[in-house]
Amino acid sequence: MIPGFWLDGSSWSAVTPPLEQAGHRVRALTLPGKESKDADRSGIGLRDHVDFVVAAIDEAEEPVVLVGHSGGGSIAQMAGDARPDKVARVVYVDSAPMPEGSVINDEIPIVDHELPLPDWGFFEDEDLVDLTDELREQFRARAVPEPVGVGYDRSSFTSERRRDVPSTVICCEFPSKLIGEWIEQGAPFVREIAQMKHIEYVDLPTGHWPQFTKPTELGQILLEAVGRA
Repeated sequence: MIPGFWLDGSSWSAVTPPLEQAGHRVRALTLPGKESKDADRSGIGLRDHVDFVVAAIDEAEEPVVLVGHSGGGSIAQMAGDARPDKVARVVYVDSAPMPEGSVINDEIPIVDHELPLPDWGFFEDEDLVDLTDELREQFRARAVPEPVGVGYDRSSFTSERRRDVPSTVICCEFPSKLIGEWIEQGAPFVREIAQMKHIEYVDLPTGHWPQFTKPTELGQILLEAVGRA
C-alpha cells in the first residue's frame, strides 16, 4: 500500500482491517523522506520512491497487489512497469495510470526546498468533499512535506508489458462515466488508461482522500479487488 502526497504508511490504518481479517498480508509503506516532518528529503526524487517500492516487491515471496493513492498510484504504475511478472494487480485510489513523460504535480508550491501541504484553498472543491473540519485538522497535523523531485520529476517506463498488468481504478472525485467520455474524446491525460489491456472501474463517490472520508467502503472495495487478483 503506497500513500499519496504528505502521508505515510499509517494513513492506511482505517482501511486495512477487512484485508487483514480476510487473511491477507498487508504492508503499508512509508516512502523515503516521509518518515517524519524533520526527515532529510534533500535529493530524493520520484525514482527513489519507485525503487523503494520495487525493493518491497522483490522481498515478497509471491506476486503482490499494489495499492496506490493519488501520487502513490503513479509510483505503483512505475513499480509495476519494473516488475510486471510480480505484480498481480495495481489498484489506483483516486488516481490513474499516467502517460510517459508526465509529472505527478508540478503546481504544488515549493517552500524551503520541499513541498508542504498547501492551504485548503489550493485544492479543487471536488478534492475536499466529505473532508470535514475535524478530518482536515487531523490531516494537517500528520502531514509530512513531500520531496520536490517526487512531484516534479517526469515519469519513465521500461516495457510495454506494464499495460498487461490488471488494474482497478477507484473513482472518487470524478465518476467512471466521465473517464470513459475523456477516452472517447482522445484527451491526452487518459492516453495511458486507454491502452491498458485489463482495467476495471469502481465508483466510490467522495473527495480525494477516501481513506479518511470513507475508509470502510474503501477497504471493502480493496478486498474485492485483491480477491480478483
